[in-house]
Amino acid sequence: MRAAGGFTGRANSTLTCGDPGLPVPAALRAVQGFAREHGIKPTAHVTTGSVHEQAIEAAGWRVDHDHPGGAASQVMTGPLEKFADGVAESRDLPGWWELAAGSEVSAVQRHVLGSGDDVCFASLTENDVVVAAVRGAVVEDVLHVARLAVRPAHRRRGLARRLMGELAGWGLAHGATTCVLQVAEHNEAAIRLYEDLGCTEHHRYRYWIPAGS
Repeated sequence: MRAAGGFTGRANSTLTCGDPGLPVPAALRAVQGFAREHGIKPTAHVTTGSVHEQAIEAAGWRVDHDHPGGAASQVMTGPLEKFADGVAESRDLPGWWELAAGSEVSAVQRHVLGSGDDVCFASLTENDVVVAAVRGAVVEDVLHVARLAVRPAHRRRGLARRLMGELAGWGLAHGATTCVLQVAEHNEAAIRLYEDLGCTEHHRYRYWIPAGS
């Protein structure tokens, strides 16, 4: 069960993996109680097509089609050596937060995006303005990629590909061999980019909420 002041769906949902140790309806009531306690919407993070999803649907929950980033996401993985090109410099710039997180840095954003021993705030700048940003974090031998963003006026110039290559190089330098990233399944342009970099689909997940929400 995760709560972070409402910033990102993953950080404010309950991950449904393994045996909850009690019947699913009771587990979902615990999810609702946790959400009330922390002032967030009760949400289950569920692997698409899993037995957990079937049980959660049978308990009367529904897919959260109104989720801001889309109800369903695709998790992709790939080897870093296929697209590493250069080594990103981690720069904790105000412009990074404005582009990647949508606002100036807050304590909640800092906690969600900055936690960990090996975290990289990679960016590309033009005229001292951050025009592309991405966040990476190495856990064991896996580089977790998130918050890739390019300003609209600077798109279609290969900046996302370049930044991903530099982040992959940073990941290799910090002991990672594989990347994992999550992308909304309707974001076809991003999926094509990641496929071109050698990433493939691992699984998909959806957010579920109580039917009466």
